[in-house]
Amino acid sequence: MNPLLIILGPTASGKTHLANQVATRINGEILSVDSRQVYRGMNIGTGKDLEEYVVDGRQILYHLIDILDAGDKYNVNLFQQDFQTSFLDITNRDKVPVACGGTGFYFYALLKGHAYTDIPVDEKLREELEEISNEDLLSLFNKLVSSYQNLADTSTRKRLIRAIEISTFLVQNPEKEILLQTGSATIYNPIVFGLNPPAEIRRERISQRLDYRLKNGLIEEVESLLKSGISAESLIYYGLEYKYVTQYVTGLLSYEEMHKRLETEIHRFAKRQMTFFRKMEKDGIIINWLDYNNTEEENIKRIIMAYNSFTQNI
Repeated sequence: MNPLLIILGPTASGKTHLANQVATRINGEILSVDSRQVYRGMNIGTGKDLEEYVVDGRQILYHLIDILDAGDKYNVNLFQQDFQTSFLDITNRDKVPVACGGTGFYFYALLKGHAYTDIPVDEKLREELEEISNEDLLSLFNKLVSSYQNLADTSTRKRLIRAIEISTFLVQNPEKEILLQTGSATIYNPIVFGLNPPAEIRRERISQRLDYRLKNGLIEEVESLLKSGISAESLIYYGLEYKYVTQYVTGLLSYEEMHKRLETEIHRFAKRQMTFFRKMEKDGIIINWLDYNNTEEENIKRIIMAYNSFTQNI
């Protein structure tokens, strides 16, 4: 199997900067593992930070960013296909693929090969679930015991409903669950590093970054997307930033209400990301957590030494 260097972490952990610093030293290219950065025109709200991809005046090539128009449908199966295509392109040119991002379920799909998105949509069930509160939806999901229990992303109402849909299908079709568990496969041989700042540092970074983005184009980005023809109802599903800023732009929230709710929800989102990474570890994925007390240079050297040793032994 092909070696794959992975650098993951919650939002505002510094993973993109670190990944690019590593990539420039090992002749690498970045593979984005982010469910929202695939969309063009959504730069600030998705945190693309494209300036990070220039190191000492050198452009680091990146993949799976800006590949779709906002409004296009995307899922983990399409991501797996796109990732493999880009991965093989990179390795065929004798470059080193460096996967970086924070979408835990996408990482899980890459490393475990499960294809839960093949499970069909149940429109009748969805209609029934739309009448239920988020709290009751979560309670319902927790009662559905399946292999998807510890994998689901329940960070939004839409994803929670899909999680219930998948778990319900697996409970009703146990033979399908066995096939999913035994038929998984992956072409990658990963070495995974994680960044997890102390909670107080993470919270401070999130707050500072939110203030900066709101003052430097996030609101205008949302207004531009709305003017391009994307409905407010659709835009709110592209993540927390778009949800709450859209509600502000359309007059549903004051600036202060928007800022407070968005800040709170991003903090919660970062915690959920870490929870998912811990679940990945429980399911056998080894994550080498970097010491946040180390300097960046120390972490870069640790990653490169470990990667070189790893590739020599496979």
